[in-house]
Amino acid sequence: MTMLLLGCLLFGGSHLFSIFMPGPRDALEARLGEKRWKGLYSIVSLAGVALMALGYIQTRAGPAAADILYEPWGGMRHLTMLCTLLAFILIGASHGKGYLRKWLHNPMSIGILLWSGSHLLVNGQRSEVWLFGTFFAVSLADIVMSEMRGKRPQYQPRLRSDIIAVAVGVLLYLVFLYGFHPYVLNVPVTG
Repeated sequence: MTMLLLGCLLFGGSHLFSIFMPGPRDALEARLGEKRWKGLYSIVSLAGVALMALGYIQTRAGPAAADILYEPWGGMRHLTMLCTLLAFILIGASHGKGYLRKWLHNPMSIGILLWSGSHLLVNGQRSEVWLFGTFFAVSLADIVMSEMRGKRPQYQPRLRSDIIAVAVGVLLYLVFLYGFHPYVLNVPVTG
């Protein structure tokens, strides 16, 4: 569990620092230079994700697997699947110049919020709560602070970008549903 918590601290802490402390973040970026800052930020974030993944894998067996904080809500599996599909589409929309991104302002964080929040409904193990809770907290903070700061994408939207986002989102969803979940995580979600 220590590795998972350290990963949550690195990933969550670096993102929350960037979200809540833009002044010190910008000062650090100015002192290091943009490339060094982005490199350092990326390394810390990736190290956090790697530690979260390894820590989560370690908690899937042994005594940590029985550390349940709450019983998942019955019948929420289908809602989680729908929210995850929407999340993948929104994550795809965050990379284009479509109407979805223009309307939602921050589709990446909204997608992560949907994915992590819906997974919290169906996973009550302590390690899962830490994992999904970290993503939920970071994405919620990003959405709120971005809206408070009036951060809006500025471009002429194209329907083509939304069509690509939906196609990419559905494709990634199917890969995760029929590939990653059952064969990597050993957690089938269909059937």
